[in-house]
Amino acid sequence: MLPDELPPHYLDRLQGALREHGARALVGIPLTRGANGYTNSVIGMGGARPYRYDKAHLVPFGEFIPYGFHWFVRLMNMPLGDFARGTLDQPSFPVQGRRIAPTICYEDLFGEQLAQRFASPSQAPNVIANLTNLAWFGDTIALPQHLQIARMRSLEFQLPSIRSTNTGITAIIDARGRVTGQLAPYTAGVLLGSVQPAAGLTPYAWLASRLGYAPVVLLSLLALVLAAGAARALPTIRD
Repeated sequence: MLPDELPPHYLDRLQGALREHGARALVGIPLTRGANGYTNSVIGMGGARPYRYDKAHLVPFGEFIPYGFHWFVRLMNMPLGDFARGTLDQPSFPVQGRRIAPTICYEDLFGEQLAQRFASPSQAPNVIANLTNLAWFGDTIALPQHLQIARMRSLEFQLPSIRSTNTGITAIIDARGRVTGQLAPYTAGVLLGSVQPAAGLTPYAWLASRLGYAPVVLLSLLALVLAAGAARALPTIRD
């Protein structure tokens, strides 16, 4: 629901309650951009200034129609549109002098894109926060798989992660990728825990923020060259 479709003053009341308790919250909500544009977004509430994060890595057919497939959507009369994309280097949400980097759904699968937020070390995140809707995957391997993905991002950047999901798995992950608290899937509840923010750049964060996919591509090409060379060096076996 867009903000103007919510009950009157809903967000204002939430903002007031957070400020009264000195708390902060990240809330997932679709927003408008321009006259006819929409974004899959997160708003930061409770702070002195408004905060907004727009999802950058959109899902094909779910959030945008790939080039060349609009004819198919029109033929099927599907009510699908395109969300507008956010940039990869959006600022983090400030909380008590720390910076919280939100990601939406499977955006935390792409570490080299998350690394763009580390291009300026002075503005690099201290905590990763993922907001996810996994309901459409049902009771499948997708739930624990996404938790493993989040743990990998914490390992790469040596940052803690907090995950809020509607069906699972809501969890707290420390900077070493260890799960320190979680809720059982398909269980309504509140997960309470502490998170220790971290600072600094790992070698991965430094390289990926500057070179993107290039290090992975170059290492893969090198591995292929070495494998091809090793195959040629094997002696021929004759009967």
